Amino acid sequence: MTTIYLIRHAEAEGNLYRIAQGQDDSALTDRGWRQVRALERRFAGVHIDEVYTSDLYRARATASALYLPRNLTPHLERDLREIHVGVWERKTWGEIVRRWPDQMADFGQRMDRWRMEGAETPAQVLERALGALRRIAAENGGKTAAVFSHGYVIRLVLANLQGISLRDTGSRSPTGDNTAVSCLEWDGERLWVVRQNDNSHLLTPEYLAGEKVRRRANGLEPGLRFTPPQLPEQRDLLSELLAASREGDGPALDPGRPALVGWLGEESVGLVQFGPGEGEIALACVRRDCRRQGFGVQLIGQAVYHWRPLGADRLRAALPEGCAAEEFMRDCGFVPAGQAGPGRTLWVKDIGFDPMFKS
Repeated sequence: MTTIYLIRHAEAEGNLYRIAQGQDDSALTDRGWRQVRALERRFAGVHIDEVYTSDLYRARATASALYLPRNLTPHLERDLREIHVGVWERKTWGEIVRRWPDQMADFGQRMDRWRMEGAETPAQVLERALGALRRIAAENGGKTAAVFSHGYVIRLVLANLQGISLRDTGSRSPTGDNTAVSCLEWDGERLWVVRQNDNSHLLTPEYLAGEKVRRRANGLEPGLRFTPPQLPEQRDLLSELLAASREGDGPALDPGRPALVGWLGEESVGLVQFGPGEGEIALACVRRDCRRQGFGVQLIGQAVYHWRPLGADRLRAALPEGCAAEEFMRDCGFVPAGQAGPGRTLWVKDIGFDPMFKS
């Protein structure tokens, strides 16, 4: 009998920032790295012969929880990649649900009819992923292998192996948590599900001690969409947004620098502006009545996706000493790094990829 542990990658930037990752590479979040450590503790003492992983960064980094302690070399499998979502890639779920509401509904609930320009179909994804799993099982007769893949792929596979059609996968096969563990067995002819989406390692006191009480966006929750501010047409709207965001005096919007307004439906809830220095967040604010709903971190996500392609490996922001935003900055992975001028502290966040996990 061959045993396969099928494991979803840890929380990645797209999960947190509400951006469609598809086959785009994104880094793990701080929470994701805590999940990796929890996964390592879960499998301590469990014999694993081989480790296979999608070649995308977020899966490779998660797989390190099992292959590094065992001095194994991971097998990189392109066929284990997440579904390529075509023109949706790198777009926010908020934009997607506004522009393609019917297709968004089908993506989660009617996989049999979902189609998008430049994308794979769920049927194509299922074919390549099942082919990879059956080949891995055949290559490891009588052994135990760990296989790291992605939420949508695993959802399709588990449903199919349990006789659930693509039409009914949306209603009968939920998406497992990040690092959820499913167990498959292979008898040389048939592959079946023994256990699915077990997240018990994320329910231990050791892991939960690091969790925040505040709400975080999850699943396919749409989140925000972003547009550049339109001046002078939106001058009054932006002034009202800034006024509703400040606790006191704060920086003003610089019309000469790139900026993005965050929208929940047709309502503006936040604003982020970049520069002028590399990796710099000049301004980030969320309306007071919209805070602690997972929106602020999506502003930080837009800064990551703005600056990383331009070569920045860290974000920087200067805040007044002792301001209320310090707790939020720590939650987002920023750390204080000295003075940024009289009465101001420089906060930095690493956004670079670890070269160990880059293909």
